[in-house]
Parts: sequence; structure tokens; C-alpha cells
Amino acid sequence: MDVCEPSRLPGYWSPGYNVRPPMQHRLHIRPARKQTSTASRNRLLYVALALAVVAAGLLWRSGFIPLPPDLSNYGGDALWALMVFVGFGFLMPRASTLIVALLALTFSWGVEFSQIYHAPWLDAVRATIPGRLVLGNTFNWPDLPAYAVGIALGALVEWRLRD
Repeated sequence: MDVCEPSRLPGYWSPGYNVRPPMQHRLHIRPARKQTSTASRNRLLYVALALAVVAAGLLWRSGFIPLPPDLSNYGGDALWALMVFVGFGFLMPRASTLIVALLALTFSWGVEFSQIYHAPWLDAVRATIPGRLVLGNTFNWPDLPAYAVGIALGALVEWRLRD
């Protein structure tokens, strides 16, 4: 037997040779994920928060409270974005505050950028009161930082209360 003939070496498998090589198993050990908070959000509390934010937003924009025009406009936008944050918190009770905040910001900015597009059916939806409250009607770039402020405020309060 030639020593270099691979089919005859111990542990080498070939047809007709009955010994298979030992299987090489690799053990993959992944580090445990750092869980910042596993506590679930209280959905009943988030329903109450949503109603309170909607009431505050409607009161804010109603004119009953004398506010400077910029504060009236952009404060209402911040409250709208806070409502979006609370809504995502309700829908995803176990998600981290950061994930909820990023989703709320993406959604809010997506709605704002959608106001650039004007299709007849979409403008018909925006002409209704619920459509105007949810979708708005005119793109305004200063609304984007106002949304970020409202979501950041909600995320900061939630982060402080959950941890």
C-alpha cells in the first residue's frame, strides 16, 4: 500500500470503504443580547395616554388657549407626533423605546413627505376632518423637527419611567 494513497488513509471515506471521517461540528456560541427592558407596556395606560394627547392636541389647535402662532402650529405638530409614538407603543408593547421612537419618526416623516403627492382620491381623503387630522394637506419642512421634538419628548419620558 502506498502511504500517499488517500482512499486508504484511516478516516478517509470513499465508496467501498466503510469508515467515514468524523464529522466536524462547530459550536456557535452567541453572546446573550443585552436586554434593556423586558417589561411590557400597559396597553390600558397607553389608551389613556392616547386620549389625553388627542385632547391636548385638539385643545392646542382650537384657539381657546392664547398661544403665539409658531408655538400653536409646531406645538400641535409635536403633539401629533407624540400621538404616533404612543400609538406605536400600544401596538408593540414589548419593543424597546428606541425602536418605537424610530418607527414613529419614520411614520411621521413619511406622512409629511406624502403631502407632496396630490392625487384626486388622496386629496378627497384629506378634505375630510379625520383625513386632515391624520394626513395633513400641505408639506411644510419645519414640521419635521417638530415631529422629532414630540417623539423625543415621549421617548424620554417613557425611557425614564420604564427603566
